[in-house]
Amino acid sequence: MGGPLGPDPLLVVARTPEFSRQKAQGLANKSALKALQDTRPLSIPAVLGVKTRPMPAVPAKVWLVGAGPGDPGLITARARDVLADAEVVLTDALASPLLLEFCPQAEVRNVGKRFGEDSAAQLAINQQLIELALQGRRVVRLKGGDPLLFARGGEEALALKNAGIKFEIVPGISSPVAASAYAGIPLTHREMSKSVTFITGSDRAGKEWSPEAWQRLATATDTICVLMGMRRIEEITHAILAGGRDPHTPAAVIQWGTRPEQRVVTAELVSLAETVRAAGLKNPAVIVVGEVVRLREELAWFDTKPLFGKTVLLPRPEQQGRVTAETIRERGAEALVLPMIEIGPPPDRAPLVRAVSELSLYDWVVFSSANAIEPFFAELAEQRRDARAFGKARVAVVGPKTGRALERFGIRPDLVAKEFVAEGLVEALLATGGPGRVLVPRALRARDVLPEALRAHGYAVDVVAAYETRPAPAAARAQLHASLTERSIDAILFTSGSTVHETFATLGEAARDLLADVTLASIGPITSQALRDAGFEPHVTAHVSTVEGLLDALEEYFASR
Repeated sequence: MGGPLGPDPLLVVARTPEFSRQKAQGLANKSALKALQDTRPLSIPAVLGVKTRPMPAVPAKVWLVGAGPGDPGLITARARDVLADAEVVLTDALASPLLLEFCPQAEVRNVGKRFGEDSAAQLAINQQLIELALQGRRVVRLKGGDPLLFARGGEEALALKNAGIKFEIVPGISSPVAASAYAGIPLTHREMSKSVTFITGSDRAGKEWSPEAWQRLATATDTICVLMGMRRIEEITHAILAGGRDPHTPAAVIQWGTRPEQRVVTAELVSLAETVRAAGLKNPAVIVVGEVVRLREELAWFDTKPLFGKTVLLPRPEQQGRVTAETIRERGAEALVLPMIEIGPPPDRAPLVRAVSELSLYDWVVFSSANAIEPFFAELAEQRRDARAFGKARVAVVGPKTGRALERFGIRPDLVAKEFVAEGLVEALLATGGPGRVLVPRALRARDVLPEALRAHGYAVDVVAAYETRPAPAAARAQLHASLTERSIDAILFTSGSTVHETFATLGEAARDLLADVTLASIGPITSQALRDAGFEPHVTAHVSTVEGLLDALEEYFASR
């Protein structure tokens, strides 16, 4: 467990019975193993042959963080805060990779364990935690579920304690509690179950529960919840039956609980193993035995959503795609963000700079897209000015989402178009009175419906490019081809004409075949027309041209099928 240790004193780890039993996989040689099995205190640098370095000025500390059961929305607020400040994250195989978006600046090390696969040894993980902490880095150990419930967080905390390193434990929602809730199975119920037992079905080698122990558990508790027991499910269920549990007791297996790929199989206890084997369920899974399983028929809510289990592709720009992805996951679907366009500064910023400097000369500033708002206000800040620069100018937006984006900068729109397209904004502006001077910050390339209609009614309109949309990198385009070739996409959400153009430019002549079984969903009439221009009729068009309206329409479509 060597690291940057000071020459005096040496790091000494006190022996504990649990420590002496840990596997020594990953240690340098047999002599190190022999030393670890000794009952005397250990000099870690001497055992591992690590060169010592001066102790850092920054106090050593590690955060043991529960990642929750799989749904990234179930991580705690404290865990998000800790991840945001992390410099190094050691993550488990069962922690959602989406949680790493909360720590984009951190170095990520995957130390997850999977049965039958090459995995990091626990001693090696402990060593990394100690080394990194002693370097003065902010270290997070991200563990699926709760770090202290069958997650070996206790072992890691002891190793840190023995090394003299401070630690903090951030609890997480445990996987059996969350998975059963998402399956519509309450673990306790006043009339059905007043007790519940959590037990692991995957103990240390040579330390598994004996059949006799499982038999004693059979009738000692109302609800039995077994984690990671799929490898031994026949043995476990036979032992519970031998212990006197009624063969007709309802039971369930929940695989990948809380995630879009969640699968739930129910059966009587006597036939549970055979049923789930036939269904192909494997770990990670939770086995639930008890009368409460009967309630699933009435209480199932997550895997009955219209979009549950669907994979929805988002060809939007990455930042917008991430926000939309959260909304999609809330509806039970998996979201795949593959930007077909990128948003960047225009080739010539001079017109935007000049327009912002003359902002108070306009009667109206019109935003037909939320994308223009951030670069517009970035330029305003660059000129060391604030909302007062608008002077007498009023502000109009194309819809409530664009209005909310504007409000983040302290400006409330004076006018919000009822129809979320340029035509609706024109109509709303014309209803406010006579002609005036209008500024339209927008994309470098966009439809000219708005400025041309206003000019036709006597308005003086200045159109300036606040941003430019560009084709996505080749890697994203290659991944689009691969995902569609694998037939893993159920629907594509098109939220603008530009996403349509770039998607079909990427697919080329292969589009007809690759999209044969894919639902094409459009946010509104302009985007739908872009699809028709590409030779495809949209299956779904939103009644209300917002992302939420589009998802509502998509749910209706799948529910009707």
